[in-house]
Amino acid sequence: MKVEEIPPQVDPTALLAGAQFMDAYRLELENAALDARQAAERMMARAPRWVDLLLVLRNVIVAPFGLKTSGGARAPRDIIGIFPVVSETPERLVAGFNDRHLDFRVVVDIATAGRHQSVTATTLVLTHNRLGRTYLKVIM
Repeated sequence: MKVEEIPPQVDPTALLAGAQFMDAYRLELENAALDARQAAERMMARAPRWVDLLLVLRNVIVAPFGLKTSGGARAPRDIIGIFPVVSETPERLVAGFNDRHLDFRVVVDIATAGRHQSVTATTLVLTHNRLGRTYLKVIM
């Protein structure tokens, strides 16, 4: 299984107008029959322990700045991992959130051709202020 970085092939205006950062990665699968939700769940629903620990650290660091944390109380809604689902079709799932420092989207696209299926994950980020730009630099 090989993941490759590819040029983003989404319309940023429709997904997150003004996005300053975009990247995309594609995985080719054989004999798979996933829809976008199943692929997104496999990617985001369970994280390795070290990712969970980094998320706890992130929540501790950003809480004093009034930024959203993943441990806060949420209204019941459709969530995969820590990301609320924004829109969904069998071929595309868009998840993400808006916050004071930045807006974030992850787009999972599925394309099937015969026995082959490609899964593409595209991320888009729109920063709002210096904190958002700094946060994005640290993450990158």
